[in-house]
Amino acid sequence: MAATPAPPTAPPKPAWAPKSAEPPFPWLRPTIRIRLTLLYGGMFMIAGILLLSIIYLLAAQALHAGSAPFKIMGGQNITLSSGSCQLPASGTFQEINDAIGVCMAQQRQHALDNLLSRSLLALVGLSVIAFAFGYAMAGRVLSPLGRITRTARRVAGTDLTRRIELDGPDDELKELSDTFDEMLDRLERAFTAQQRFVANASHELRTPLAINRTLLEVHLSDPGAPVELQQLGKTLLATNERSEQLVEGLLLLARSDNEIIDRKPVDLAEVASRAIDQARTEAEAKGVEIRGERAAAVVQGNGVLLERIALNLVQNAVRYNAPEDGWVEVVTALKDGQATLIVTNTGPVVPAYEIDNIFEPFRRLRTERTGSDKGVGLGLSIARSVARAHGGRIIAEPREGGGLVMRVTLPV
Repeated sequence: MAATPAPPTAPPKPAWAPKSAEPPFPWLRPTIRIRLTLLYGGMFMIAGILLLSIIYLLAAQALHAGSAPFKIMGGQNITLSSGSCQLPASGTFQEINDAIGVCMAQQRQHALDNLLSRSLLALVGLSVIAFAFGYAMAGRVLSPLGRITRTARRVAGTDLTRRIELDGPDDELKELSDTFDEMLDRLERAFTAQQRFVANASHELRTPLAINRTLLEVHLSDPGAPVELQQLGKTLLATNERSEQLVEGLLLLARSDNEIIDRKPVDLAEVASRAIDQARTEAEAKGVEIRGERAAAVVQGNGVLLERIALNLVQNAVRYNAPEDGWVEVVTALKDGQATLIVTNTGPVVPAYEIDNIFEPFRRLRTERTGSDKGVGLGLSIARSVARAHGGRIIAEPREGGGLVMRVTLPV
């Protein structure tokens, strides 16, 4: 008996990162409006500071320091008094003239200081007004962009009938708005055609399944039917029921514009276990061992579609495996607010440049995967679409030594 191969090493971390959380203060986000406001206000402040400096220099030059414009040459009973300067009541003429000069210099400096303080107060007040005016003007200039953004958000909510219909001059914003409206027209026509196709396909898919179910129920109601036939009928009836559930889930996916609306708690561990049970018979026939620990990882979504992801990945891992001593490892985990389903398998070496091809419809690798008995090439395409519909993603990585590592990440 061959020895069980060692478990694979941990696959490398994906290059992508989960979406960052909402910042605690969204109003501090550096929007274009805030940047334009800072630009307008900053330019005004720079101009105000330059103007204030020029005024201050001109005033200082006008009130230049120097000798007093008059001198006391002589006289009797000279008495000096000032409310802002300390002047001697008596003394020589030179002492009195020097005291007058010092007093005038003090008055000059006081006038300049008063001019500077009042100018700074005026500059602060005008700066506040300038920032408020700049914010209002930036909002007015950018209002068409806000209108385009609001329309895009409504369209993202599957309301394709919304249009911007921007009025005003024929400028760049008007051109952007008209281009966006034309794009919405094309999208609406495409989605309308898709809805018509889904409606027609719904009838065409449900009708034969309903007929099969009716025929099977009629045969099972026959008490004289052999036991083997009854067991076969029950198996076919269960398979038909799961096919009906899958069709309903896919039609729901198409009707909701690739977004799951009706969400319920689903445990990825249970989904993976059910998928393994369905693929176990095929794995045993090929001599492929299925293993791995599956921890609880509850997500909000459609259980039938999520089970389809796991089943497609497990079936691919079993079918495209090594001819001898092959194994498949299925792991579910919950980490950092993300639920993951990882399916690793042995098999042929897969070139890294061929990884993207396996997710395309009806596209398979140019190696052993081209065998027609292994599927029609839609399994991984469906898995990727379902993962995106749940707000998650699926990536594939070549495994060292051959095989693949398929990683499905879903938000909790």
